Amino acid sequence: MNKLSTDTFTLRSGNSPLLVSMPHSGVALSDGLSERLRPAALRLADTDWHVPQLYNFLGDLDATVLQARFSRYVIDLNRPPDGGALYPGKTETGLVPTISFDGEPLYRDGEEPDAAELEARQVRFWQPYHAALSDTLARLKKRFGYALLWDAHSIRSQVPMFFDGQLPDLNLGTADDTACAPELAKSLRKQLESAPYSTVCNGRFKGGYITRQYGKPERGVHAVQMEISQIAYMSEAPDFAFDEVRADRLRPVLQRLMEAMLSAGAAL
Repeated sequence: MNKLSTDTFTLRSGNSPLLVSMPHSGVALSDGLSERLRPAALRLADTDWHVPQLYNFLGDLDATVLQARFSRYVIDLNRPPDGGALYPGKTETGLVPTISFDGEPLYRDGEEPDAAELEARQVRFWQPYHAALSDTLARLKKRFGYALLWDAHSIRSQVPMFFDGQLPDLNLGTADDTACAPELAKSLRKQLESAPYSTVCNGRFKGGYITRQYGKPERGVHAVQMEISQIAYMSEAPDFAFDEVRADRLRPVLQRLMEAMLSAGAAL
């Protein structure tokens, strides 16, 4: 598997039509940012913790993996570049977050980024990731005639600012089946029905910017988002420890879902 490392992302190329994007698992901060964030923000609590470790089977699927290096507190790679809302009428944290998932300010007083810094971060961090994403999907489509995109995420099981109660363990988003072929979505839902976890399709999370922007089934590119409740594979309390026992139980379920996606994609 070939690997390309840049200062903003890593790209490991596989030999299947599947690309796995991990836009929120990075923990690096841009120069000087740690001094401007509040102490509580430095815990990076809203990270998609341990997602690469959870998906340690992707080599067996010969998938291509794109992984961001920097924290979502630097810039959120799963938001539109104009900062537009993904879920109108619902609370969101934006392209460059200034509040945490608990609604607490991330920055010390007077240290919030201005418009020039927002633009600079977009050029420095957002654009390279999306260029790699777009180029890789184009390469896969040219080689296989189609491409499959799995956008891999996780989140705390309870985030009152976003949703009531506890989130289901596995949250599949297909943008209401507009980001992938209906047959592919049906295959994934069938797998979810047999999973020993609580599941939902197109519930609170229908798929973010990446799923909606790149999922173009009419053009042969099929995208889904998987948002995993972190309680299914780790401790949700600081220091956010990975739980190998829980992860080992979850991994086969994820792998079967991705194998179903590959099979359905090949049959389209």
